[in-house]
Amino acid sequence: MRWFEWTYARKMDNEQAIKTISIIGGTGALGTGLAMRWARAGYRIVIGSRDAARAVDVAARLQAQVGDASISGLSNPDAARAGDIVVMTVPFAHHEATLKDIRAGLAGKILVDTTVPLMPPKVARVQLPAEGSAGVRAQQILGEDAEVVSAFQNVAADLVATDQVPECDVLVAGNKRASRETVIHLAREAGFQAWHAGPLANAAAMEALTSVLIFMNKRYDGSHTGIRITGIGEQ
Repeated sequence: MRWFEWTYARKMDNEQAIKTISIIGGTGALGTGLAMRWARAGYRIVIGSRDAARAVDVAARLQAQVGDASISGLSNPDAARAGDIVVMTVPFAHHEATLKDIRAGLAGKILVDTTVPLMPPKVARVQLPAEGSAGVRAQQILGEDAEVVSAFQNVAADLVATDQVPECDVLVAGNKRASRETVIHLAREAGFQAWHAGPLANAAAMEALTSVLIFMNKRYDGSHTGIRITGIGEQ
């Protein structure tokens, strides 16, 4: 088998293996928005929360909106165990504690970390952690048992929660090409154009860009400021 054939076959294996997506901290705007989009694309969704009862309530509400879909709610640790892939959508203030809480359920899985290290009240100023980025910090906390891929930092959560076709792109950073491909596929399933953005260290640029976009929203009275990649041919 030639190299590109092996890469394509592995990509398809990864995509076909994902049937259940768990969203940790999934009761917020970004989590519920992604849940709705992936549920409509045919994936089973598990909403995770520190409060399992809240997760169940939000899952029931989303289920009623989507109709023909499978959406359930569990505690964060149980949700992590239930997912074929796990997406974390928690504020930076809860980042470390949540990672430690769900670590046991992440063995052998991809964790998609959407976290941006925003530090109120100066959220329009770049303030990256000592590790360089939240994504790198997550990988250090989890060690080798799970693989962190960083994505979705530069999309407006309230836009994700609508039926609108997004006018912004998603950058995906991770240390393995096949894992980035898996997350790019899921981003496209959610309606986004998505791109390889290099190794996990590059998550620093994606996270920093969020504060730039927040500043621009304020300066130009915007609401859904995002990015669009140009100069690349059809993918």
